[in-house]
Amino acid sequence: MRSVFVPLHFNTLPLYRNYVTLEYPMNIFAISFRCATSWPLLAILCGASLLHAEKAASYLANATVLVIRHAEKAPDSGSSLTPQGFARAEKYVRYFHPFSVNGKVIPIDALYAGSDSAESIRPRLTLEPLSHATGLPLNTQFSTNEPEQLARALEEKPHGGHVLIAWRHKKIPPLLKALGADPAALLPEGLWPDAVYDWVILLHFDAMGHVDRQQLIHEPDPLP
Repeated sequence: MRSVFVPLHFNTLPLYRNYVTLEYPMNIFAISFRCATSWPLLAILCGASLLHAEKAASYLANATVLVIRHAEKAPDSGSSLTPQGFARAEKYVRYFHPFSVNGKVIPIDALYAGSDSAESIRPRLTLEPLSHATGLPLNTQFSTNEPEQLARALEEKPHGGHVLIAWRHKKIPPLLKALGADPAALLPEGLWPDAVYDWVILLHFDAMGHVDRQQLIHEPDPLP
């Protein structure tokens, strides 16, 4: 259960210098709060602070988000993957189920892929085998031209705490920015290279839903 604690000191009320604690569990619709006084005005202030805490709550709090490029394409492969790309997508079932970095297991529990377009259905094809193997639904609601919308959805709507996103490589830097990361610190000149398919970007978020750790991971070659 994620909670937001809001301390309030009522220094402007000399007769009631009280301390108020509000607890707002983010993943359930239960709210509890405790006021150190029964004065009606303080009860109103408690309610107002509770609404502020609810608005400030982020579903990215303490979450991990992994971002990958879709698997291999070729100039003559149309909107689909190459045979090598389909093979990578199949190997991702073992690689990401579960994912492990520095000896720590990160169980993926939410899948997102850039929506299909006339030019490319590759993000969806990249994660479909993993979706089928795990039973996790694959969310393809957001276009890779809509990084802010995806970031806002991850912040405002419930989802798993370990998210995997497949995106188009030229659109990954804007997605990282929308999530609060720094593409220039992760990617050469802030760009995902055209020839690279085997990187994973890990973003970890603190209790307030802000990026507190970002890491570029090289997949093993070959993938198991």
